[in-house]
Amino acid sequence: MCNLVNIAKTVGSNRIVPTFAVPYPLGNPQASLEEQWKMRLHRVGRAVEALQTDVQDQTIFPVEK
Repeated sequence: MCNLVNIAKTVGSNRIVPTFAVPYPLGNPQASLEEQWKMRLHRVGRAVEALQTDVQDQTIFPVEK
């Protein structure tokens, strides 16, 4: 999980799950607590899926905005 996808690609990360922002990778302080919880749950779920997925090349696992 990272918010600087280009850097993750440059250093050779094989599984990349984008996060929200540098100071708030798993939340948006301007969103309601419920919306933040949904965002965290979704992105952590994508990260677990990424770990369970066999990859050969760098793969970005898209998330909902």
